[in-house]
Amino acid sequence: MAERAAGFDVRRIPGFGATAALAFVLLYAPLAILVAYSFNAGSSVAIWEGLSLRWYRAALANAAVQDAAIRSLWLAVLASAGATICATLAALATARGRAFRGRTAIYALINQSLMVPEIVTGVALLIVFASIKVATGYQGLGYLVAAHTAFCIPFAYLPIRARLQSMDASLERAAADLYATPLRTFRHVTLPLMAPGVVAGAMLAFVISLDDVVITELVKSAGQETLPTYLLGQTRRGLTPEMNAISTMLLALSVAAVTVIFLLTRKKS
Repeated sequence: MAERAAGFDVRRIPGFGATAALAFVLLYAPLAILVAYSFNAGSSVAIWEGLSLRWYRAALANAAVQDAAIRSLWLAVLASAGATICATLAALATARGRAFRGRTAIYALINQSLMVPEIVTGVALLIVFASIKVATGYQGLGYLVAAHTAFCIPFAYLPIRARLQSMDASLERAAADLYATPLRTFRHVTLPLMAPGVVAGAMLAFVISLDDVVITELVKSAGQETLPTYLLGQTRRGLTPEMNAISTMLLALSVAAVTVIFLLTRKKS
C-alpha cells in the first residue's frame, strides 16, 4: 500500500539505470574523445602522440578560421537579436493582452517550424531568396541574417512565452490601477519580470544560429562561409586535429550559452 501511495517512479523499472548510463555514454563519449584528441601533439586523429596546444595555435592563426568565426559570431548576434524582438512581441500577443480569435492558431503556426525538417525550411528559403536575387541583384549577407532570424524565432519564443505564463498578472493590474500607462507598465513591470526569459530566448537563438549548417549551406553565397560550414567543407578534404580544436572551441561556446540559459530559467526554491 505504501508503494502504491508513493506513485509511479521510473527509476524502479528494471534496467533503467543501465539504459540511462548507456544513453549518456553514447551522447558524451564521442564529445569526450573529440576534446581529448584536440590536444594531440601528432597529426593523426586516431593515434595519440602526446599532449600539446599545437592545433589550437594553428586554428587561431588560420585566417580562414578567423574570417568564418567572426562571420558566425556577428551573424548569430544579429539573428538572435531579430528573433528575440519578434518572439517577444509574439509572446506578448499570445500570452498577454485580450483573447482574440485565431490566437491558438498563431501559437501553432509559430511552433510549426520546429516540426518541419530543417532541410525543407532551407529549400523554401532558397527558392524565395533566389527570386529576390533575380529581381534585385542583391547578393549580400542579408539573406543569411533573414534566414537565421526566421529559423530562430520559435526557439526564442518558447522560453519567453513560458516566462510570461508563469508571471503574476496582478502586478501589471496593480500598475494599471495606479494610473500607469500601458507603455510604462511594460517598461517598469512586465519587461523586468520577463527579462530572464528574454535573455534565455536570445541565448538559445544565438546557439541555434551559431551551430546551424543546413540552412546556411543552402542560403549562403560564395565567400560567405560560417564556422560550421567551414568545418563541413574541411571534412570532405580529410580530418585533422585542427578540426578537433575548432570543434572543441565551438562546443565550449555552446556549453557556456546553454549553462547561462539553465541558470536563468531554473526554478528557484
